[in-house]
Amino acid sequence: MQHESLITIPNRYAFLCEIEQLLNTNAEQSLLLIDVVRFSDVSASFGYDYGDKVLLEIANRIAFLFDDNAIFGRIGGDVFGLILSGTHQQKQLYNFYSHLVQHFKTPIQCDDHAFIADFNVGAASNPKNNSDINKFFSLAETALKQAKDNKFDNFQHAQILTDYTSGRALAMKADITRALEQDELEIYFQPKIELNTLQIIGAECLLRWNHPLDGLIFPGTLIQAAESYNMMNELGYWILEQAFKNAAYLNSKGLRLKIAVNMSPSQLYDLNFANKIQKLAQKHHVELSQFELELTEDVALSNSILVKKQLSQIRAFGATIAIDDFGKGYSNLAYLRDIEIDSIKIDKSFIMQIDESPVNRAIVEASQLIAKAANCELIAEGIETIQHLHILREIGVVSGQGFLFSKAVPVDDFIELANKDLAVGTSFAREHQTA
Repeated sequence: MQHESLITIPNRYAFLCEIEQLLNTNAEQSLLLIDVVRFSDVSASFGYDYGDKVLLEIANRIAFLFDDNAIFGRIGGDVFGLILSGTHQQKQLYNFYSHLVQHFKTPIQCDDHAFIADFNVGAASNPKNNSDINKFFSLAETALKQAKDNKFDNFQHAQILTDYTSGRALAMKADITRALEQDELEIYFQPKIELNTLQIIGAECLLRWNHPLDGLIFPGTLIQAAESYNMMNELGYWILEQAFKNAAYLNSKGLRLKIAVNMSPSQLYDLNFANKIQKLAQKHHVELSQFELELTEDVALSNSILVKKQLSQIRAFGATIAIDDFGKGYSNLAYLRDIEIDSIKIDKSFIMQIDESPVNRAIVEASQLIAKAANCELIAEGIETIQHLHILREIGVVSGQGFLFSKAVPVDDFIELANKDLAVGTSFAREHQTA
């Protein structure tokens, strides 16, 4: 089937629904996620309308190549998906990839220009007897991520992610399972501060792992391992459960604060995510209005109907939505027009040198203007010095967090910190009210 517009290609939501229906009738399916390498260069050089024309030509050629054997969809941006009926081995899926690359050695003609497209491809065969769409799709997403990082070949098969890893990496998977079962994981809290009064007005939940052999492990290693082994959804819901449980504990101590929690992409593609967080709030007798759920720009940029639907439902239930690490790696801000958000957390890399770099200051000032136009709050991360604080006050940034105030601490230490906050914070604010 040839498409006349990118709009007529099944989007991520429709594509996921189609996979789910297939799994209910036949679990033997394979999935290819196809990312067009450096396609943003085309749009940046020739404009987005022209870029869409080239992307449509690429889409139609992919659909034509696999028309008799696959269901085709657009995952978002310049990433497409193919569902291949049957369980295919790594070699077979690599042959599909090779066929794709070979075909696109013939340039794409668009107006007076010619382009040769290249691809990163993540492939996955559905695990035996699996009917969980999230598990299947996450395998392919993990494979695509590995393909993008691979210097020697732009193809990765999901099964390889568990087959070729070292003994220590395999032990890491068992460690994560044990950690979840034996309460080795812990939520720490980093205070969110009102910058003029220096009062604690909220906190961000951050994960820590009290590993029996390696000691305290910070979230990067843990989350990377969870993504590699398709355990991010399970870990994400554990974090949410703990966040709600700790919010109830803080409330009982007279500290009804706004709690920020990071969402994983796999959770947002769980069709029941919004309902699950509502049930968690009911279970722990807390209001969803106490919670701010943070998503990264790449998820917002996916322009997924499912993501928009989930976020809209979450906000309707009373929670607020924040964009985390704003400005880190993405320049297409169109998603701010399409997704209703309540807060923008500007990436700490712009804050930590704001006193030395005029460009960093200009970026923060521009972000403040964007936040005001979007009717949301700008939050500064990575505040480490008094100079940072003064400059952010001058710009008009109202709240933030960073080591100047406190690192992330266990919940009881946070309670102690918050109880001291009224006296200490007010005194500190008076001392540093002006530059």
